[in-house]
Amino acid sequence: MSPLKISWKSIWSKPLSSALNIMLIAFGTGILTILLLASTQIGEKLDNNSKDIDLVVGAKGSPLQLILSSIYYIDFPTGNIPLKAAQELAHSPFVKKAVPLAQGDNYQGIRIVGTDSNFVSVYKLKTGSGKFWSADFEVTIGAAVAANQRLKIGDTFFGAHGLTGSSDIHKTHAYKVVGILTPQGNVTDNLILTNISSVWKMHEDHEREEAAEHHQDSEAHQHGDGHGHHEHEKQRPDQIGQQEEKEITALLIQYRSPMSVVMFPRLVNQSTSLQAASPAMESTRLFSLIGVGVDTLQWFALLIMLIAAISVFVNLYNSLKERNYDLAIMRTLGASRGQLFRIVIFEGILLTLAGTVIGILLGHLVLELIGTYQESSQAKLSGMKFQPDEIYLFVAGLAIGIFAGIIPALQAYRSNISKILSKN
Repeated sequence: MSPLKISWKSIWSKPLSSALNIMLIAFGTGILTILLLASTQIGEKLDNNSKDIDLVVGAKGSPLQLILSSIYYIDFPTGNIPLKAAQELAHSPFVKKAVPLAQGDNYQGIRIVGTDSNFVSVYKLKTGSGKFWSADFEVTIGAAVAANQRLKIGDTFFGAHGLTGSSDIHKTHAYKVVGILTPQGNVTDNLILTNISSVWKMHEDHEREEAAEHHQDSEAHQHGDGHGHHEHEKQRPDQIGQQEEKEITALLIQYRSPMSVVMFPRLVNQSTSLQAASPAMESTRLFSLIGVGVDTLQWFALLIMLIAAISVFVNLYNSLKERNYDLAIMRTLGASRGQLFRIVIFEGILLTLAGTVIGILLGHLVLELIGTYQESSQAKLSGMKFQPDEIYLFVAGLAIGIFAGIIPALQAYRSNISKILSKN
């Protein structure tokens, strides 16, 4: 019988202790797998979504919130900015390209974003079928939106007010799907794109409806209490609903020259009422915040792996004491010292590799489950993606098996046959 088969049978002869060792290694490896996959995917998403955008200009507030809402679409905007001020910045000599964004509505939790053709060129978008939006209330949708919502060219739907929820639906205008994007591998896969005037018109109508309801309520109140207030009579619904000035949510900027990096953000922050936020800086800050938690969990997982290594060592050491006589008999039957050494080493390697494989598979499964329950489609994690770095987890499992088995294996190699046999 080969040393490998003997090692395998030895593991199965102690199912409880072997299962405990495998479980410990699987738990540690599983945590490391989840952290590796999640941090890699988050890093890739941060890079893919912001790689061609140098600056975001928006309303004053948290710069991180501005980046999250305008680049990753996973937070609420800091507010709106006047279109006039945005256009002045767009024509600055420091700016190569400026992309306006108008947010405020959603469809089934998917953001409807008003923008222009510059958005298409910055993200290098292409349509898989149909065309890009042109007329009001035409939309071009991301590949994931089409697949998840089962939308096709020619379909119509109603947007809902706000960035989440579907209680306040705009029923005055239906959006019509005129194009579906090819899969981009970035945030645009999960967006509904239209022109800015569609967003403005939708909200103007929404404000008129609210104003009319308010006016009717006021009149009902006047009749109900028996006396009227003249100021209510002076306000007409169409006057209340009018917007004084057009607004957008944010402006995505591409710089014209390296000098813009230094000059333009300072110009925005100091000489306007708006704020400029750098996607690169804020993404690095966000990732460093995530990194603190990741590092802590990594140390925890490595501690579990160390405990697992000690457990395998103790298991093999105790097993060797119990099997001293069997190993001595094997020597008398012609087994070499090297074969005994390999039997014990293989046992350690088989235990740790089994734990490592189970741990990696569990890590992928858990991450896939986490991804299915994530509310935000923009930051969705997947357990179906494999990373080349996972090979290091196999190497780590192999190393743990060898280190845990080396001392017991050396003892088996150096064992004195005559002494062992004479004791028994």
